[in-house]
Amino acid sequence: MRAMLFILLAALSLPCLAGRQKEEPLSNSVRAMLHKSISDSASPKLMFASEQEATAWLEDMSRRLAKRIPDENYRMDFLRTVHYEATRAGLDPQLVLGLIQVESGFKKYAVSSVGARGFMQVMPFWVRSIGTTDQNLFHLRINLRYGCTILRYYLDIENGDLYRALGRYNGSLGRPEYPNLVLGAWKRHWAYPVTNP
Repeated sequence: MRAMLFILLAALSLPCLAGRQKEEPLSNSVRAMLHKSISDSASPKLMFASEQEATAWLEDMSRRLAKRIPDENYRMDFLRTVHYEATRAGLDPQLVLGLIQVESGFKKYAVSSVGARGFMQVMPFWVRSIGTTDQNLFHLRINLRYGCTILRYYLDIENGDLYRALGRYNGSLGRPEYPNLVLGAWKRHWAYPVTNP
């Protein structure tokens, strides 16, 4: 048990774990669907049943994130954007926070050894594949839009199997370490009772 805890703590202290996503050929229809998904420019908004639920979620998550992102205005913008992009992609926002914790440790300008960028450690080939050349993967909303869209895509091709989708996201499909780290971070640090609007 101690050895497992040591391995987990060592893995969480790494600067970034992601970036081994594999560039795979996409059909024209999939490419078009993904391009459409990242092209939406609607303003981020929280999607809760009431303003009170939105405020409670923001306050709780902000408190948990304060040590990692000290600037309150930026932290609130970050949380609103995470919630919007995750919800828009049909993902649990708390899962996305767990993924970001493991991927980049909440570092906006994190770059992995293989070139993955930003909070969600998006590989640049995605911009060439489904985006436009003027998209900056260090921009908060662009990074989260790509990351959530990619994770949703992997969930869809894995028929909803989150464990396998996370393995694909990290480029470690079939190995348990990465999915276990993300699921552990989600459950330990970001679990929140979810109510649908």
